[in-house]
Amino acid sequence: MISVLSSIFWLLVLLGVMILIHELGHFWAARTFDVKVDIFSFGFGPRLFGFKRGETDYRFSAILFGGYVKMAGDQPNDDSAGDPRGFMLKPRWQRLIIAAAGPVMNILLAVGLLTGLYMVKYQHVVEPGGAIVGHVVADSPAAKAGVQPGDKIVQIEGKKDPNWEEIERDEIASAERNLSVTLERNGKLIQTTVTPVLDERMGIATSGWEESTEIVAQEISPGMPADTAGLKPGDILVSIDGQPIRSRFKLQDVIRAANGNPVTVVYLRGGQQHTVSIKPVMSSSDGKPRFMIGVSPMPKLNVVTESLSFPAALRQSIQSNTENASLIFAFLRGLVERRMSAKAVDGPIGIARLSSRAAQMGAAVFLSLMASVSLNLAIFNLLPIPILDGGVILTLLVEMLLGRDLSLNFKEGLMKVGFVFLMAVVVFVLYNDISKVFTQG
Repeated sequence: MISVLSSIFWLLVLLGVMILIHELGHFWAARTFDVKVDIFSFGFGPRLFGFKRGETDYRFSAILFGGYVKMAGDQPNDDSAGDPRGFMLKPRWQRLIIAAAGPVMNILLAVGLLTGLYMVKYQHVVEPGGAIVGHVVADSPAAKAGVQPGDKIVQIEGKKDPNWEEIERDEIASAERNLSVTLERNGKLIQTTVTPVLDERMGIATSGWEESTEIVAQEISPGMPADTAGLKPGDILVSIDGQPIRSRFKLQDVIRAANGNPVTVVYLRGGQQHTVSIKPVMSSSDGKPRFMIGVSPMPKLNVVTESLSFPAALRQSIQSNTENASLIFAFLRGLVERRMSAKAVDGPIGIARLSSRAAQMGAAVFLSLMASVSLNLAIFNLLPIPILDGGVILTLLVEMLLGRDLSLNFKEGLMKVGFVFLMAVVVFVLYNDISKVFTQG
């Protein structure tokens, strides 16, 4: 119960900031062009409480997941449609700026949050040897493309010397799309093409390769063979049955291949090397029975933390947000082309769980999540869907191009279609969230 309340609280904090910034964008732009603002609301539906200052009613409404700014005459059939300070009587270019101001504020928030964060704590992974492949899953796209453990990825999609974060960004939304890859093996360059496939469970694309790095025992399951053998969280896993462990999948592959026979694990603790023999047991902790020793392996990444100057932090923030936006657009393109799955989309329940987890991990993680959600919200609102800001902007651009207003019946029809579509998206996202709760726990 406490966990649920914590998730709801941090979700409201996260969305509260998003809503405030977004609606303030519309509000300030409207006031700049002398548009009368009747209501500034947190949430939708019946008014719960609030106060009136000047001509605007600032309120909290019953359904807190969202908000709106009600401007005089913003609907053709509005009682105040003839108000000279009404929205619809303002020049189209002013209405366009008012509609775009909300998403723009969310983009500025994302850039501002990361800029401030990077000035205090900028963390990035350093890969001195470059992007070295530590493991290739059998029969995976990477394996079929001829990629081998030990290969160095020197170029992907024209990007030279990529790090693993950049590689994952290229592949995650590229299901069924060919990626041009250049490998370095024993001093020779090899050109190949990797075609990621969709992971149906996660809803994202994967190539079946993983970076080469030290592997640490993140968790040891109590009572399992690894616990009995003396392994502890934080131990560095060196090898298993004589095979170096440079990927979390290597441990699983060797244990699976041992078919219940004892395996020899070499690990480091405090600089001292230890060797133990561990006999796997059959377990079904995730619903799929298989041989396990009770270790949760995780990469030990070389993370560097520094404080950037304001210009450097701003540049890095813009770069990070640009890369994230590119990933979002690539994912949306994949959805339209039916190469990607909407299972990767998180709704209110998913965001609540993420926000609670991020809050527990510290302010830096929570602010990073807030920046990501703000950017996602901006892009979603800019989609050319009737009832969203992007739909309003598209309609105004069409009217500016034609030099006349579209018919009232046509606009009302668009609004109805947009509303139905938006409700369908809400229902799907909630269903998707609930299904994840039951399948992932």
